Amino acid sequence: MNISLNFVKRYVDLPADLTPAQIAYDLTMRTVEVEDVINTADKFHHIVVGEIKEVKKHPNADSLTICMVDVGDGEIHQIVCGGSNLTAGHKVCVSVPGAEVYWHGEGEPVLIKESKLRGEPSYGMICGATEVFLEDMYPPKSEREIVDFTELGVECEVGQSVADVAGLADIILEVDNKSLTNRPDLWGHYGVARELAAIYQVPFKALPVEKPEGLPEYEVEVKAGEYCPRFTATKIENVYVKESPDWMKTLITNAGMRPINALVDITNFVMLAVGQPSHAYDSTHVVGDKIIVRSASKGEKLILLDDLDLDLEDGDVVICDSEKPLNLAGIKGGKYDSILDDTVNVILEMADFSASGIRKTSRRFDEKTDASMRYEKGIDTQRIDTGLTMALSLFKEIYPECRFTAYNDVIVTETQNAVIDVTQEFLDIRLGKVLAQDEIEDILKRLGYEVSFENGVYHCVAPTWRSTGDVSMRDDVLGDIARLLGYEYFEAKPLPVNFEHSVKQVDKELARNLREYLAFRCGFNEIFTYPWIDEKFIKAARIDMDNCVRLATPPAPELATLRSSLIPGMLDAIDRNIHYFDSFNIFEAAQVFEKGEYHPSSEEETLPIHKNLLTGVRVGQDAKKLFFEVKGVIEGISGYCHCEPLGFKQKVKPSWADEKVWLNITCDKKVIGSIGLISVAALTDSGIKRTQAAAFELDTKMLKAYPSRTNEFKHLPQFPLVDLDFSILVPEEVTWNDIHEAVKFMVKEVKFVEEYRGEQVPAGKKSIMFSVKIGNDDSTMTGKQIEKKQKGIFSVLTKKLHAEVR
Repeated sequence: MNISLNFVKRYVDLPADLTPAQIAYDLTMRTVEVEDVINTADKFHHIVVGEIKEVKKHPNADSLTICMVDVGDGEIHQIVCGGSNLTAGHKVCVSVPGAEVYWHGEGEPVLIKESKLRGEPSYGMICGATEVFLEDMYPPKSEREIVDFTELGVECEVGQSVADVAGLADIILEVDNKSLTNRPDLWGHYGVARELAAIYQVPFKALPVEKPEGLPEYEVEVKAGEYCPRFTATKIENVYVKESPDWMKTLITNAGMRPINALVDITNFVMLAVGQPSHAYDSTHVVGDKIIVRSASKGEKLILLDDLDLDLEDGDVVICDSEKPLNLAGIKGGKYDSILDDTVNVILEMADFSASGIRKTSRRFDEKTDASMRYEKGIDTQRIDTGLTMALSLFKEIYPECRFTAYNDVIVTETQNAVIDVTQEFLDIRLGKVLAQDEIEDILKRLGYEVSFENGVYHCVAPTWRSTGDVSMRDDVLGDIARLLGYEYFEAKPLPVNFEHSVKQVDKELARNLREYLAFRCGFNEIFTYPWIDEKFIKAARIDMDNCVRLATPPAPELATLRSSLIPGMLDAIDRNIHYFDSFNIFEAAQVFEKGEYHPSSEEETLPIHKNLLTGVRVGQDAKKLFFEVKGVIEGISGYCHCEPLGFKQKVKPSWADEKVWLNITCDKKVIGSIGLISVAALTDSGIKRTQAAAFELDTKMLKAYPSRTNEFKHLPQFPLVDLDFSILVPEEVTWNDIHEAVKFMVKEVKFVEEYRGEQVPAGKKSIMFSVKIGNDDSTMTGKQIEKKQKGIFSVLTKKLHAEVR
């Protein structure tokens, strides 16, 4: 937000010795963060008023003119100009050497130097409005028109800075909007002036409040009272479209907006002044001479001023006449019912709308306006009185012949003053200083509070402009006292810190260990994707869209769905990378979202269900190798990341996986994820061809981290180990895990080699080859011991799994 000090000074007389830098510092330390201080006169350096003494034709160019110009330095200078409205005796805008202007209003600034144009010397440049930042103040009728102050009726002196002539010599304070979020009263210069008056203890020029009286009632019906607590309509006749006075155009320009015409500028000026948005309708287009505030019906249409054609939904609040919507309430006016070139009578709307309703509609239609930004912060209903009084006063000043012919003020609910009791003891403890009663009362009264003190308690009634959410508890009153005193007033005191024991966050360590394990030991690259995902990849992964959370205002139509799994994002990443790499490994650890209710801090805060998932993909050509490599990655998690062991079962097939090649990941007998080959259909629907991919996905919150490292040191074997290979036939339903569990206690190590089916293998069976290491802890194994161990292994496999030796 831009704050114009010239605008602010209409409502407060600041101390004469204050510098802009000091004002910016004091505002930052006590109220809002000022990011920059800009002197608008700086860009007008070397741009002055010149008087044309003589005009003559250029001897070498029909489109150029030679002017003899007085710029106030005691000499008459020759300037070559292509302007179409050059007149001797008139005062014009001249850029002398050293100025920076925009040539024909385009490109980068050009430094003006003495030069020659078609053989004739030219001292400077007689400028058009677009070349010297004056297009908003003096809109040109043609490209060749120069700024003629005499023709415009602007009083000025030769040599005077154009910034002073146009009223554009101002100091602008650029304020960070985020620091204004909880201060709706500061979204107008009047509120900023009130704050500065409190800071510097100078008188504040409060604006009068006068409601129109004795006027016929203009018909207003508020059907959406929960969204519109107050609505006023004033009919004003005998007006017309014309330019605003220069003083108004100057203040509007300096505050960061563009002057349009007097009727529109009055509404914008009031908003910039007191922070109260308003809107003017051409009354001839208001059917039935009646205003209705209601919720839209699904399917209704509204074309806005920016030509955006809206399809309205139930719940969108609109301002209507007897037949149609006129205005998207509190956001933007309609194209055909606002101020037009032939407007002669207007209906002036000055209303209040609920912050939540405006925020919801604004986001849904992606319409962020100066009005909606103010309503979203929460405006008190009483501000309408100040804004309406100012608006009607401006109409009378700019249109002396205008008449107010009807008025209505519909109040559904009024903003109530926040009432807070604060004890002296509370202030003494929290401030760290004991302040006198009169000092506390003085500070609060400067900020608009009504204060009384009795039995050690301050009874504080906050002003309505601070009672829409800004001030609601005793800590807010404390904050007002502290900031107005100045935080530099308080001495910094170190906090006592006693370190009694270290904090071990095993869940955070596990999350980091998982990332490091995948990146350092398994050769994966970590990726980061957006939480919204293209529906193409969600559908490719066969994920149920009904369980997905959708965004009301997505970044793009196809990105309206939040991810409920990381697999669709992996498919997108594979599609993006497969053109550059034949094989690669990627993983992501991130949140996903599902429909449901999740209360992170209180019952009032309801969010979708959040889950933390870890998903990885290996991409290559050998499907079998990829699957077992991914399985090995999961098997290694427990040992390297210090969590409970993970197992595998086939219970529920993941939607994205191949019909046969998949497993569920289990922890403590609970399914926490899945691994599998990504199905050919999922790859094909994602646009991925001629490649294979194996993936895993697990819920990291269901992993159980050990409280400390569980690694045990084991000596290397002191005696040689013996390698034995086994090839056995087992029934089809026997898994490798069954074999592993059967023999692992009889050997030092067991390792899968291969699985085989073929002509030599009987139907209903499969061949499994595996190897083991056996050995003694106290001696080298003899031949008899080896033979005995081998027979023992065969015996166990035969009894438990009905295995046969091949």
